[in-house]
Amino acid sequence: MADADEFPPHVLREYAMLADGARAALLGPRGDISWMCVPKWHDGAIFSTLLGGRGCFAVTPTDHRFVWGGQYEDGTLIWVSRWITSTGIIECREALAYPGEPHRAILLRRIRAAQGPAEVEVRLDVRAEYGHHAMNRMREEDGVWTARSGPLRIRLSGAVEAKVADGEISFLVRLPEGRHHDIVLEVSDEELPSQPVNPDETWSATEHGWHREVPQFDNTIAPDDARQSYAVLRGMTWAGGSMVAAATMGLPERAEQKRNYDYRYAWIRDQCFTGVAVASCKEFPLLDDAVRFVAARLLEDGPQMRPAYTVGGGRVPDEHDVGLPGYPGGSGKAGNWVNGQFQLDAFGEALLLFAAAAENDRLDLEQWKAAEIAADAIAKRHGDPDAGMWELEDKRWAHSRLICAAGLRAIGRQAPARQGALWSAQADELIADVTKECLHPSGRWQRAPDDPRVDAALLRPVLRGAVAPEDPRSVATLAAIREDLARKGYLYRFSQDERPLDQSEGAFLLCGFDLAMALHQSDQPLEAARWFERNRAACGSPGLFTEEYDVEQRQLRGNFPQAFVHAAMLESSRRLANEAPPWGGLQT
Repeated sequence: MADADEFPPHVLREYAMLADGARAALLGPRGDISWMCVPKWHDGAIFSTLLGGRGCFAVTPTDHRFVWGGQYEDGTLIWVSRWITSTGIIECREALAYPGEPHRAILLRRIRAAQGPAEVEVRLDVRAEYGHHAMNRMREEDGVWTARSGPLRIRLSGAVEAKVADGEISFLVRLPEGRHHDIVLEVSDEELPSQPVNPDETWSATEHGWHREVPQFDNTIAPDDARQSYAVLRGMTWAGGSMVAAATMGLPERAEQKRNYDYRYAWIRDQCFTGVAVASCKEFPLLDDAVRFVAARLLEDGPQMRPAYTVGGGRVPDEHDVGLPGYPGGSGKAGNWVNGQFQLDAFGEALLLFAAAAENDRLDLEQWKAAEIAADAIAKRHGDPDAGMWELEDKRWAHSRLICAAGLRAIGRQAPARQGALWSAQADELIADVTKECLHPSGRWQRAPDDPRVDAALLRPVLRGAVAPEDPRSVATLAAIREDLARKGYLYRFSQDERPLDQSEGAFLLCGFDLAMALHQSDQPLEAARWFERNRAACGSPGLFTEEYDVEQRQLRGNFPQAFVHAAMLESSRRLANEAPPWGGLQT
């Protein structure tokens, strides 16, 4: 039985992610797939040793004296694990078949004896619904096993001379140098096709799918990493256009601090960040996806649009315990309390997204209606306290209103003259309102009328054109953010209390990339490059980012991987490749 005692969790920097748009699998250095939800992102996990549960799919050298490495094939989420043992080198090529199917997950694993003979142990223990359902009804024919786990149907191909013990299928694969062996796992909530997957055909289709989807990004300063970040964003985007914020739940931002959330849902804000980022690169499929999903939510819910939805556009479940011990320092709670929040800034971000689409002639009539709904919602609700970008207590946050002003300005430039003038006037009113309530005596913006602290979120309205970067308020805010919130080349969101910044939370990588863009916009290219490179390096060897980075321990913190950080890396890589624009708007 594969459980967390045999496959304990690793530090996050050692995990790779496989994804196909419908779901993801986290892969550890022992070849252990320790987290995967089927059939969709927010459904129950079938492998959950990451959070102390049961269920795992491991391909591990029998010679336990090995060192691990690996890499993604360029511009894909095809991972190649590499183990150097005392007798040779073993590789395992890994992927979720791409593009993914809505009801069936297909995991491809190709073991290869790269140098010398190879011997690996394969163990499969599917445990549906976070470990609650063991495999049963197991049958074998010509090395192909079928089974059930709760409501799920399972088929494992390539299981040579396998045995069953404690509800687990296990077997050894022995290969001479240069040979390979394919293992394919299919898991579905519907009847499986009559014939098993053909590995060669499925590998070929997966390679072609990634190469077709991921551009070269030669217009950025870091094309290799830009391709990788785009592949992550593409792999986390559902066929209906929705993108999950992260592949995981319950991974702590700070140990034992009750800051463990479920990010397997589509946040409006994150989706907009991604759409704007790819639009700046003149790459449009993910922009179109974001516009389609966000517009649909506005057309359905209007001013009551929620901050986040399931990938199908449904309500995010309430927080609930799923019976897992949790990642060390974390918990086993699914769902998210964001479902009860109002976040004003989401309407401003939606307008920025629609403006980026309109600028590139990619906004249809129905989506224009969605933009009008967002603008009307701002007009009606801008006086309401909201949870803000950081999802805190309800206040009249300066950032929320300023980003709405940026959105109104941006969409106004794309609208007919009369409507554009109206939206521009509304933006002016919002900025005057924030200036009256949230201008600190030092001349910078402050977080809220009753909160004089500075906040890294206040970089974004300037980047998006709410006010010019040379405006004295912008200059003073940028200087205060660097003075109060920057440490060792990383940026924190805000000062939470009297403790040093790094003792209250990790540095926010999104904010670090935002600062790089703000410095570039302010004609400080060398400083911008330094910040970009510092934050670009805050990842593990697979190149995946989390939300927070523990600067002192050099560890990743929070759910993994975090989509909006990859979007910020991609956008900053593009922006820094150009001369600074003459105003604080989107760069094309």
